[in-house]
Amino acid sequence: RGLGDVYKRQQYRSLEDAIYLNQASLGLTGQPAVSAMHAYLDDVGRHGNMNLTDAQEVSLFAPLRKNAAALMNCPPEQLAIMSSAGEMLSQLPYLFNVPAGSKFLSVSTDFPAITRPWIAYAETHDIRLQFINEQIDIDLTDALIKAIDESTAVVAVSYVQFSTGTISDIYRLREATRKVGAHLVVDVTQAAGAVPIDAKGWEADIVVSSGYKWLGGQGGIGLAVVAPSFLKRTPPAPGWMGAPDPFDMQATKLPLADDARRFTQSTMSYMSMAGLTVSVGELLAMGVENIEAHAQSLASLLHEKLTGTGWTPFRSIDDKAASAHIITLGNPVSNVENTLRTIRNANIVCSSRNSRIRVSIAHFNDENDIQAFVEILQKG
Repeated sequence: RGLGDVYKRQQYRSLEDAIYLNQASLGLTGQPAVSAMHAYLDDVGRHGNMNLTDAQEVSLFAPLRKNAAALMNCPPEQLAIMSSAGEMLSQLPYLFNVPAGSKFLSVSTDFPAITRPWIAYAETHDIRLQFINEQIDIDLTDALIKAIDESTAVVAVSYVQFSTGTISDIYRLREATRKVGAHLVVDVTQAAGAVPIDAKGWEADIVVSSGYKWLGGQGGIGLAVVAPSFLKRTPPAPGWMGAPDPFDMQATKLPLADDARRFTQSTMSYMSMAGLTVSVGELLAMGVENIEAHAQSLASLLHEKLTGTGWTPFRSIDDKAASAHIITLGNPVSNVENTLRTIRNANIVCSSRNSRIRVSIAHFNDENDIQAFVEILQKG
């Protein structure tokens, strides 16, 4: 059964009750991370400051920063820990301070947390918004690059599109944005933990990720990789925790850490942080390349078994822009929501996005999961 057996499916109690093909939504959390969260709450969190000094509170960030930097392939000094990916995304219009009359470019069906800060910014600033429509027969990266011109100030895109699984070529986007001096923002929430992330090689201005889905954590934690050129900038929304010594509380001054820690705003879910530290460590131990290969194997099986069901993927498995861990299926003669209810009644959990069934594959899935899912589709 591949990696699913190696990791021991019993680490996920939910799999005793259902087949889970929904990691792209709220992902399952493994027992090691759950145990770490319980341990923090029982031993530290519930006791206030009885078992946690000020210095120890500040030190809670270090283990996650180390693990997350390794997963993102970036120096730890570029890794900011925040309460959500949106916390960073919402600051970018003001951090970038783009010229009047310039253009923001994104995908019309991308995740709203990426686009809405810029839509709001455009209400009071002279900036144009352009959205590319993703089409099956057009390479999304090509379409984005074609739209980049001298007026483009920002290109913001998910590495993997949440509703189609389409992968953008970030290296090519960086090359294109660099030619016109545009900023590049990449959201890897639907990719981190499922495929390798190369923040160092991409050289994007900002790379963000939520701390759950394939990362195996819970809400309340986000990650951001900040380019060196922004490590000396004052955050648009600075908080007390962004100081070199957060507990040196001088209300009349603005001391800032000399690295990405300056973007950390305040107290956050330390229980979630404890779990995410462990879950990212588990991913590193398995090897994200191995996780990606496992998903590719199961995706190939899914594509093979779909023959004759009437359901087709948004992108063929042979398409270089198709991801293996997010596959969306359409059928012109079937009602997606009715089919989804039938699937759920069979104790198989997946989602619907943009009138398609979305299947998301994780390291704990195996061939039996795929076979059971396809059998429901075969029944019509």
